[in-house]
Amino acid sequence: MRRLSVLSPRTRRSLKPPGSDAGMVTSEYAMGLIAAVGFAGLLYKVVTSGQVKAALQGLVERALDVPF
Repeated sequence: MRRLSVLSPRTRRSLKPPGSDAGMVTSEYAMGLIAAVGFAGLLYKVVTSGQVKAALQGLVERALDVPF
């Protein structure tokens, strides 16, 4: 029976218990990126809609008309 200390570093890494991953894999990054782009597109559509655009413009105009 071989001792753990004489195993190569690659072999020792493969012997780690399952569930010890600290990061995401490439497919998880891809899905996260797709979700973020979809959310950004939806947010852009909402912010550039007529009602929201008018409300933001009114807010800016009122802020600029404040007397000092």
